[in-house]
Amino acid sequence: MKNLYLIRHAKSDWSDESKGDFDRGLNKRGEKAILTMADVLKEKKIMPDFILCSAARRTKLTTQGLAKEIGYTGEIKYSDALYMAELEKVLTLIQDIDDKYDTVFIVGHNPETTELSNIMTNAYIDNVPTLGIVAIQFSIESWKELKIGEGKLKFFIYPKMFKK
Repeated sequence: MKNLYLIRHAKSDWSDESKGDFDRGLNKRGEKAILTMADVLKEKKIMPDFILCSAARRTKLTTQGLAKEIGYTGEIKYSDALYMAELEKVLTLIQDIDDKYDTVFIVGHNPETTELSNIMTNAYIDNVPTLGIVAIQFSIESWKELKIGEGKLKFFIYPKMFKK
């Protein structure tokens, strides 16, 4: 059994127009959402074995924030290939994950996160908002066995669901 968590980065900061898209950080709402979603992950007792993250600054900050808040100390791999990625490339990256990892977080961008969640399961999600998390379970022993449409949607959550 393999568990894949597709996570869109937290809300990005558009205040400095001199920064390119790749270099944008997070705004205050994004930083707060990290705390909210980390609490939900802890409550659900979800801890990844491995994190694959886009190399863009906002995804790195999202990943580092979540990892810190949930107490994750394992491997984080940053990949330029997850930035503005073709779905086929993302699928290849997932299939190349070491089979010793059963629970994997992929932290990326839209539209890829939404599109990937929709092709991996028979469930339809209109849009994965910032810091949305789509949990998908696969009845496979090896990531190489991963196939489109064979995942089971476990849950789909996002920060606005947990407004206090």
